[in-house]
Amino acid sequence: MATTRTTERVDVVLVGGGIMSATLGALLNELMPDLSIRVFERLEGIAVESSEVMNNAGTGHAANCELNYTPQKADGTIDIAKALAINESFEVSLQLWSHLVETGGLPEPRSFLNPVPHLSFVWGDANVGFLRARHALLSAHPMFADMRITEDAGRMVDWMPLVMQDRKPGPPLACTRVDRGTDIDFGVLARLLFAGLQARGNLTLKMRHHVKALHRDPEGGWRVIAKDRETGDIQEVRAGFVFLGAGGGALPLLLKSRIPESRGYAGFPVSGQWLVCQNPEIIARHQAKVYGKASVGAPPMSVPHLDTRIWNGKRSLLFGPYAGFTTKYLKQGSYWDLPKSLRISNIGPMLAVARDNWNLTRYLIGQVVQSPEERLGALQEYMPSARKDDWRLEVAGQRVQVIKRDPERGGKLGFGTEVVTAADGSLAALLGASPGASTAADTMIDLIRKCFPERAETEAFKSTLRKMIPSHGHVLAREPAVLGAVRARTNHVLGLVE
Repeated sequence: MATTRTTERVDVVLVGGGIMSATLGALLNELMPDLSIRVFERLEGIAVESSEVMNNAGTGHAANCELNYTPQKADGTIDIAKALAINESFEVSLQLWSHLVETGGLPEPRSFLNPVPHLSFVWGDANVGFLRARHALLSAHPMFADMRITEDAGRMVDWMPLVMQDRKPGPPLACTRVDRGTDIDFGVLARLLFAGLQARGNLTLKMRHHVKALHRDPEGGWRVIAKDRETGDIQEVRAGFVFLGAGGGALPLLLKSRIPESRGYAGFPVSGQWLVCQNPEIIARHQAKVYGKASVGAPPMSVPHLDTRIWNGKRSLLFGPYAGFTTKYLKQGSYWDLPKSLRISNIGPMLAVARDNWNLTRYLIGQVVQSPEERLGALQEYMPSARKDDWRLEVAGQRVQVIKRDPERGGKLGFGTEVVTAADGSLAALLGASPGASTAADTMIDLIRKCFPERAETEAFKSTLRKMIPSHGHVLAREPAVLGAVRARTNHVLGLVE
């Protein structure tokens, strides 16, 4: 069957139908409504890869409970700078969602967001000492003033009964709690955002279209070549700006763009699995996200947590994630993803990372060969009463940890979220993992200001942005009054715990 080739011109192409592209699309529609937007999604549904509910933690990452965001330095001191930055970025997301709820761009917030307390739980003298010091530093700051700590077993029974049930006397325990935590279904959120954009007519969504190539357009911008996976037809779209937000699939496309800024970038794929509770009586007894400390060598995405999850209005209970290794960059990707991403410019950084991260390699090998009994044992550290028959194993999503050049070591492994942008601002790619979706609004606002600098300096742009994000231009970490006003609004609109 012969294929056809069509050529069109749009202002913006978004590659990937997940929460990142949805957030960027929503912001562009509010800030620059004259832009035409085309979205290419490789699969048959919106947000069925990294943004899908079972493929991510669902935690509104605000550094309330994630201990890896407050690292302990070699001298024993604790650095809270990253926690403050992530908390502030999450507040930007909350403000964007509040604005869209108020203006009809999103429906009732319980469809995608639910209040769930965030807890950190540790045991052993060293870890308890760390949690005390972490709490002292964070709770002294206005952004975390409502964080509580306890070392009392009775109080912990109230906070997390399943974690304490059948727990034998042993090492000292400690737990912190922030009631203003959230569980978020980023898949539903992405679908709602895209539905609103399509209804307004400013965005065209092309499903089952695989972006095969990116070429510089001699007239400016990019030529995006996409193949219809059903018909085989080829569509060429000429766009002034291209965003690569395809989860793990963003790195191969970034490399295909051949922009100088992509040189040296590589990716290390990490897969995941959850234990999912099947017993409704057990699920009903847990209402929290309880985060612990990562094992030595484990990537941050593998921090163990016992989580209340809510999707389709139904509560569930997950534990994990258990990490693994595959050469796929996407859950529905190809085993050739990693080999095909190799370039002369990134082999050096990859080898340097392999040399310096043997702990990670050993950890992943150990995770891959785990038996069901060993997985149950890891769960029982957090829930001593857990029984194998109440839980089933399910595959979670893929994450691709960023590898890039490092002048001193040759290469380094990144554990956060990173945006790579062409010098002329015509292309940007989002790489990495956590905190990712939770801080999407702040990340995309920074991207827009960098890639559309002339538009971002107009008074219309600035005025609209201030209406959407009242904290814009302020530093919440240093302005308690602004922080209080922002949280009062988002608590009211989104129904968060005050």
